[in-house]
Amino acid sequence: MSESRAAADSTGRIRLRRAVAGLALATVPVLLAAVPLVLVAVLLGPAGLGVLGPGAFGGLPPALAGVLAAAVLGLGASALVGPVLVDRRIARLPEADLEDRPTDFVADRVATVAADVGVEAPSVTVVRSDAANVAVADGYRGSRLVVSTRLLHLPAADRDAALRHALVRLRTREAAITTALLPALALVETVALLATLLVGRRPERTAADRRVNRIHGYEPERNRIPHQAYTVAGVLLWVLLLPAWVPAVLGERLYVSGGRRDADAAVARRGSAERDGLGNAVAFAGEAAGAADWPPLLDRLSFVSMADAETGRVRGTSRQEARFRLALLRSKRPL
Repeated sequence: MSESRAAADSTGRIRLRRAVAGLALATVPVLLAAVPLVLVAVLLGPAGLGVLGPGAFGGLPPALAGVLAAAVLGLGASALVGPVLVDRRIARLPEADLEDRPTDFVADRVATVAADVGVEAPSVTVVRSDAANVAVADGYRGSRLVVSTRLLHLPAADRDAALRHALVRLRTREAAITTALLPALALVETVALLATLLVGRRPERTAADRRVNRIHGYEPERNRIPHQAYTVAGVLLWVLLLPAWVPAVLGERLYVSGGRRDADAAVARRGSAERDGLGNAVAFAGEAAGAADWPPLLDRLSFVSMADAETGRVRGTSRQEARFRLALLRSKRPL
């Protein structure tokens, strides 16, 4: 009785965490769209938002009308663009030069694991990559699974555990929500990286270089923008981005990273063979060279995060995520 109660409490906590994290992620595209739309609503009134339909926000205060418009346009645009963005990125990846029989085998194996997980088999793209990883995306264009040739070279038990992990994220709809919100998250990440770069920008020439330049009568820095201006621009950019960055980081930690751990637990509950295989796959993917060969856009949809140190800091994620997951999988305690 106590075990069932503990399982129910754990399920409740997971659902609460997912709800809070999903809400945080959903606010990101809304906040990005809110700034221009609230200004339009305040300046022109609700009639200025007539592009959403005649009388769509009639009778509402201008600011509230702008917020509602931001929710509709922000979430709607992100959900429409997300699958297109992922499909175009996948189309630019180098496809693996596999023979027909191995290609059919991969598709058949994915279909078998998908049937066992309880989801419809996604379309499969095998890419030539040194990274041992697999990503799954979902949306109105259908579900897609992208797997690297290096991951396929793992032992069968490890490979199937990684594939099952990706398909579990498809079953829980985590892949669909992350795909829909991916454009907004990628925009926040890009701007945050730019702001960080500006803040950390330093003069290219040292004091010794400037002394040599003066000796030779050459002062190329006179017309250059002082590096302090870059720092100020970076700080201002961070201040403007902060309202969207905070929920993005919260959602990243609780929804994306937490979703990977939830999928780990779902695979581990299948049995010791699946748990060991998943641990082996996480260990190999996290330590093997080739992380730079995996597209950053697919990182949030992937079995293992391969973000570099700077990107990881901007996302607010832990650099030790793979090691923490591996420690849990290799422990004796139930997940």
